[in-house]
Parts: sequence; C-alpha cells; structure tokens
Amino acid sequence: MKLKDKVAVITGATKGIGASCALEFAREGAKVVACGRTTELGEEVTKQIHDETGRDSLFVQCDVSKSSDVQNLIEQSVKRFGRLDIMLANAGTNAKNDFLDISEEEWDQVIDVDLKGTFLCGQYAARQMVREKHGGVIINVSSVMAVLGLKTQAHYCAAKGGINQLTKAMALGLIDHGIRVNAIGPGPILTELMQRVAENQTLMDTILRRTPMGRIGTCEEVAKVAVFLASDDSSFMMGQCVYADGGRMIQSFDNDQQS
Repeated sequence: MKLKDKVAVITGATKGIGASCALEFAREGAKVVACGRTTELGEEVTKQIHDETGRDSLFVQCDVSKSSDVQNLIEQSVKRFGRLDIMLANAGTNAKNDFLDISEEEWDQVIDVDLKGTFLCGQYAARQMVREKHGGVIINVSSVMAVLGLKTQAHYCAAKGGINQLTKAMALGLIDHGIRVNAIGPGPILTELMQRVAENQTLMDTILRRTPMGRIGTCEEVAKVAVFLASDDSSFMMGQCVYADGGRMIQSFDNDQQS
C-alpha cells in the first residue's frame, strides 16, 4: 500500500474526480477526510470507503472559499486522526459565458472557489504540517485550461492558470519544511458535466478529435495520478503540473487535420 496510515484531506470529494480520489487513497491505505458542500453526498462517499476497504473515514462540510470553513476542516481532521500528511485541493467550480457578458459576481465566484480556495487549503494544511514537523504533500488540481484558452471560460482559465503558478510558488516556499507541492491537470474526464456534454454528439466529436488518444479519460485514471503524487514514488518531484489529458496538451491540430 502506497499511502498506508497517511491522513489525507480531499476537497470536492463528494463526486467525480474527488470521490474517486477518496476511494483510491483509502484502497492504498490512507485515512481519508472527504470534504464538500453536500453532507448527504459526503456520507455516501464515506460509506463506500468503509464498505469496500473497511477503513475509517470522515466527512466535513466545507466551503473552501471561506477561511473559517477551511480552518475547521483542518482542525476536525487532526482531531479525528491526530495528524495531517496529504492535502488534495480538488474543489472547484466553473461557469460558461462570453467574455463580454461575465459579471463581476460570476468572476468572483469562480476565482474564489478555484484559486482562492486552493490557496486557503494549501496554506492551512501547510501550517498544520509545519507544526507537526514531519513534512507532507500538497496536490493542487489544475486543468489543461490553465494553458489552453476557451473564449467562454475566461474566469476558469484565469483561475487554473493561477493554480499552476501558485503551485510553483508554494513548492519553493514549503520545501524547506519537507512539504512537496505538485499539481494535476486533467483533460476531458468522464464526470457528470462531461456526461451532459456527451449528449451533444457534435461537441463530443470535436473533443475526441482534439484528444490524440481518441477517448475520454476516467476519474479513476486521474485518481491513480493523485496517488502517485501523494506517495514516495514522486519523492523527487516538486512544483510540477502532471497532465492526465490523453495527449490534449501536445496536439496543435485535430486528429483528422494532421498529415
């Protein structure tokens, strides 16, 4: 087991990538604290962890854009399990709007959850790890949209681009405390949102053309990357964003346009 007896806090863990990470971390031996806004969904995740692995886990309701909630998340985690080893800052939100029509409220909502939330989770987790004096791992969840552009998601692209730079700065600022910081950049992944996108065959065909592997990734595949970054297997990595994207980042043209 790669994460045996490690205590891992995972935000945005009630569904999608976060829920898959929570289960995969537990399979690898971690004591998981799942965080999200919806208690009912969070309790379903902890039940699944117990039913499949027999391991103890905890759900804490949390809005990562609020410092008081994040502070409580860390406190409850340490109260239950006695320490903190891993923070996976996965919680995020998105919105779709033309640049000219994005309201200040919409901009703030995406930036507050995606970028500010990642900052708060990293800072509170790092402070706890420093107090415990045993190092740790912080993993931020970015996106291919940190580098690629999308005209209807300026706020999301800005937030994820910020996460990439934040990851580098955090890595440099925390390595002297034995804390490694890296990020994951998912590409097209079969989440609930992508399932809705799949109903539009034209749009789905476009996504597949732009993905060299010719398919959508799974949440479980991203979770395995997260386990790698959380474990000693990645002990010489810091400040990196690992893209789990089916090759999306390396392709300039659609598959059918290349010669």
